[in-house]
Amino acid sequence: MPNISSVLKTEITRLSRKEIKSSISPLQKNSSQLKKTISDLKKKISIHLNKLLKERKMIHFGPSGNSDSFYEQGYKSSLDMPAWLRDMGLDAYEYSCARGVRIKPDMAERLGKAARENGITLSVHAPYYINLASEEPEAVKKSINYIIDTSVTAEFMGAMRVVLHPGSLGKLTRDKAFENIRSNLFRVLEIINKKGIKVSLCPETLGKKNQMGTLDEILELCLLDELLIPTVDFAHLHALGSGALRKKEDYEKVFDRIFTVLGEKRGRLMHMHYSRVEYTEKGGEKKHWSYDDHEYGPEFEPLAECLIKFGISGTIISESRGTMAEDALKIKKIYGRLAKENLYALEKLC
Repeated sequence: MPNISSVLKTEITRLSRKEIKSSISPLQKNSSQLKKTISDLKKKISIHLNKLLKERKMIHFGPSGNSDSFYEQGYKSSLDMPAWLRDMGLDAYEYSCARGVRIKPDMAERLGKAARENGITLSVHAPYYINLASEEPEAVKKSINYIIDTSVTAEFMGAMRVVLHPGSLGKLTRDKAFENIRSNLFRVLEIINKKGIKVSLCPETLGKKNQMGTLDEILELCLLDELLIPTVDFAHLHALGSGALRKKEDYEKVFDRIFTVLGEKRGRLMHMHYSRVEYTEKGGEKKHWSYDDHEYGPEFEPLAECLIKFGISGTIISESRGTMAEDALKIKKIYGRLAKENLYALEKLC
């Protein structure tokens, strides 16, 4: 005769297993459904991230003026630059009027047409002779006319940004020089508005101690009008600060300051210049160098990390010595690589 205790134990075990199985079965089903849902979400996120990578508004990269190699390859006219830059993989070009506004309206229109056909974003650099700090009426008049003439030329090209140097100290105090610049720049804005010229003026941070154009001075000037956008020249900031931009945190301070003064939305549209630069023992710009001259800073990679972190969507113009287009492509590739890594890191987190 079977042992009652053993029979009961067996039956209890059987019933327990049955109960556990009936309880676990729905959980297993739910778990399977959750795994499928998570897998589907990951696929959707991956597709979305890849779409973002392709469609996100990337920064435009290009040179200031024409590289030595452009002429070495037999080209003579800047009208050929847009197609040449497109073939290189670049999408911006800063036409230089540094020695004067000499390009004729019909040539400016042809250059603008070539730029549009080749997907090139144009900006124009006004003459270096501008000194809005001057107290000589004739010098101020000429400076104002240089900016107006450059702005008109930019309109013929379809360029939306005019880069300008505010001026130099001379024998003035910084406060007096700044007061003069602000007053004269306001006069320029009045003329531009009356003429109906639709361009943004982009006063540039400068790299020599006798020049007006510290970051704070440029940002304060930009508060005059929404038409003003800062040109942040990182080489100049680096030189003026005797090697001020050495790591990511140094760049972050620059961006934080811009956002504090102008706000994030406007700050993200800044115009930018970059190159390696040599500075003097006392601080201040001495000479621009190429990207391969690694003994000089600032480094681009920490800057690129900040551009991605803060969602900057403006234009970076390379001002390297003789190799501005080639170096624009080098820094564009660095930026592109880091942007991809950033998106892929987000994908892994998901």
